[in-house]
Amino acid sequence: MTTPPLLNLDAYEAAAHVRLSPGALDYYGSGANDELTLRENRAAFGRLRLRPRMLRGVAQRDLGTVLLGRRHALPVLVAPVAQQRLAHPDGELATARAAAALGVTMTLSTIASRSIEEVAATGAGPRWFQLYVYRDRAVTQALVARAEAAGYEALVLTVDAPLLGRRERAIAGAERPEMVAANLQHDSMRAVMAGSAGATPDLAAYFAAQLDQGLTWDDVGWLRSVTRLPVLVKGVLRGDDAALAIEAGAAGVVVSNHGGRQLDTALATIDALPEIAEAVAGRGAVLLDGGVRRGTDVVKALALGAQAVLVGRPVLWGLAVAGEAGVRDVLELLRAELDLAFALCGVRNVEEVTRDLVV
Repeated sequence: MTTPPLLNLDAYEAAAHVRLSPGALDYYGSGANDELTLRENRAAFGRLRLRPRMLRGVAQRDLGTVLLGRRHALPVLVAPVAQQRLAHPDGELATARAAAALGVTMTLSTIASRSIEEVAATGAGPRWFQLYVYRDRAVTQALVARAEAAGYEALVLTVDAPLLGRRERAIAGAERPEMVAANLQHDSMRAVMAGSAGATPDLAAYFAAQLDQGLTWDDVGWLRSVTRLPVLVKGVLRGDDAALAIEAGAAGVVVSNHGGRQLDTALATIDALPEIAEAVAGRGAVLLDGGVRRGTDVVKALALGAQAVLVGRPVLWGLAVAGEAGVRDVLELLRAELDLAFALCGVRNVEEVTRDLVV
């Protein structure tokens, strides 16, 4: 009896639940507190309806988009997700190879389980680096310098985690998986991990002890002063904050609630998007993560003002199911769904995905 194909990202999630250890599943899947925002990220997409156009000559379609001066094959990027070796031994290396094969940009987490240099060595795919700002600014500068030297093209500054959200499902779980922060094994980083032998068994304590909780908008300017890379601010849910990010010199913002893992009952990202896109007003890039599971979700985000979306958990599900091949299939499923949605909505490229497509 042959195994039926996995037809969509939800099917990959179900299959991954069978393969992942309980600790890994709790770590990846949990949200903050009652997980209301975790669920709302997806539910909010379901409340939006598309208004397709007819007879628009869609025989030729182009799914590409331009972000930060580079053309991307898809308006879909891989979000920064930590500790991918909990899903597969190759971890972030497999994800990087799969993304590169499709021309999709991968964003590497600061607390990845594979290092900046290891991921860069996988090939020529475009890569961004997600950054936390440490109390010891020398640690942050060393990470930035390594990302620049390894060919990463942008920094994604995460600002919604001065402390770690209370993820009760993961806390209550019977198993706590061992996590290794590969980027903090570099000689200049060892003090950050002092006393833990490179492992991060308690991420909440790690965040509280190491990350700078006193960040302000002035620190966006500081970061820009120590790098030649464009900086995007990730974790924005308000139009006024988006405007402040651009005024501070950010190249763009990522509309994000950290996958529902930080402040529970925060806005779903697709609900926050229109106000933020209006506030940015073309002065920088606007991206979105949280709850994207279908090609139609990508269309809705584009219509409401995003230039691209990032996907996180679906990549993990693909990685858990089939390593590099699973990640590639997840991204190919999204690409195929997006192409079909373009055709059925009567649009030929991202420029034709306009606000009037969505109610």
